[in-house]
Amino acid sequence: MMRGASLVAALSIAGASIANSAERAADPVNDAAITEDGFPSRLSDYGFFTGGAALKPVAGVTPYRLNTPLWSDGATKLRFLYLPKGEEAKAQGDGLIDLPVGAALIKTFAFPENGKLRLIETRVLMHRADGWLALPYEWNDAQTDATLALAGARLPLTTPQGVSISYAIPNKNQCKECHELGGSVTPIGPKARNLSVAWLEAQHAAGRLDKVPAVAHRIPVWEDRDKVPVESAARGYLEINCAHCHNPRGAASNSGLDLRWEQGDPVKYGVGKAPTAAGRGSGNLLVDIAPGDPVHSILLYRMESVEGGIAMPELGKASIDPAGIAVVRRWIALMH
Repeated sequence: MMRGASLVAALSIAGASIANSAERAADPVNDAAITEDGFPSRLSDYGFFTGGAALKPVAGVTPYRLNTPLWSDGATKLRFLYLPKGEEAKAQGDGLIDLPVGAALIKTFAFPENGKLRLIETRVLMHRADGWLALPYEWNDAQTDATLALAGARLPLTTPQGVSISYAIPNKNQCKECHELGGSVTPIGPKARNLSVAWLEAQHAAGRLDKVPAVAHRIPVWEDRDKVPVESAARGYLEINCAHCHNPRGAASNSGLDLRWEQGDPVKYGVGKAPTAAGRGSGNLLVDIAPGDPVHSILLYRMESVEGGIAMPELGKASIDPAGIAVVRRWIALMH
């Protein structure tokens, strides 16, 4: 079984191959569904895929993966980027790739069931002239299509770790909560520092990216977390799972905790930092990160909880992530 960087490279090559095949597909994407007013009622209305649950991308729809992905109860995630014909994305250093109006990010969540992957939901983040819009779609039992779930939904599921949960498909407003930055909905995942060099080079070669961005300090591949410095693995995990809210322009800016990858001040990312407000969420602990003392670190206390008002992240989590917690615990334990 392939792991780590070899897996990323293989997926990048596979993605380029699929994209080339997709260019010959007969079914174009419905650009109006992305750019015009209204909420398409079915995932198939966009025309991103053929083959139902097979999710075979059509022309302009390219698969990608993140080096370190967001934990979502152990779900398998299938990510795709759509760029309209003749458009290209713009590199912005090692940060978020600038995607043009008409672009869309498509992310499908799936869980193993009876030896196969069952598609649960697909979230579409589309770039309209007035900004980004996020919409959730719930897959039907027949796995032939997904329908708009503006109010969200809850489904009983068993995670790959064997935990029975009530899985939450977010409603439209909850999608906005996680993607809000400075008052505007913004993509989270596709930052150059969290994408493989091979994938970025393939997009540039295909005319879909204006240049290959220079990245001095790339977020490590999650499968390689035991092979890289523990600080890089832990900081990368917190960047992806927490920093979309815990940053100076995010929904949790009032916490004073800045968990972005680029933040270099240990106090700002929690080391020895007292919480701005004491309460249940602090667990009567004194600092966000107590160097050398994971047990007395609020950050880890909240990561290890699924209780409302304590658990972090607040949304998109009904079970704890053993691997993520282990990395963060080891990072804190090794601090001096």
